[in-house]
Amino acid sequence: MSLESAINIPAFEFSKWIASPWLNLLMHYIGESFLIVIPLVLLYMYLKKDKNVFSFVALFIALYIVGEVIKLIVREPRPCNVPNLSWINSIGCESSFSFPSNHATVLTGVALFTSSYRYLRILYVIWLLLVLFGRVYLGLHYLTDVIAGAIISLAIAWPVYKYYSKRINNSFAKIFCKLFYGLKLCPKEWLHER
Repeated sequence: MSLESAINIPAFEFSKWIASPWLNLLMHYIGESFLIVIPLVLLYMYLKKDKNVFSFVALFIALYIVGEVIKLIVREPRPCNVPNLSWINSIGCESSFSFPSNHATVLTGVALFTSSYRYLRILYVIWLLLVLFGRVYLGLHYLTDVIAGAIISLAIAWPVYKYYSKRINNSFAKIFCKLFYGLKLCPKEWLHER
């Protein structure tokens, strides 16, 4: 048995063991909840006048593109599409590729920008873990897809967060304030901050 199988098969066996119709539905909705959660996080950061909102968005887009490019190169089928894994828990399968998990690739790295907010950070990490668990539980990804996505995400996000976010934030804040100054959407702190 390969190391990859030694990691992935027990994860699918556990998922099958705990599977139930209500948990299937819950994990599906948690997986789709990023469409609500991410805008709420951005709104919260904006209302707190946190310019990291710009780095968050830029990194979110960049990580999505990186994840999609890797998927097109690797072209690994989703586990729910692999005949030998027909026994795994699955409530529907997507035809796109599996490696890496884009949920893990995109959502893990942007978590760094919640670190200034204690409760938001805690809630985001709990939500993130549920999302990532759900990707394996629903048979949409191998556990190794999720782990690799998180590693790729942090490898890209950490340097951006640590070394480039101030430059990104100032550049985009300047553009944002020019575009929306008349609408009073630009916090005064952003106009003079360097």
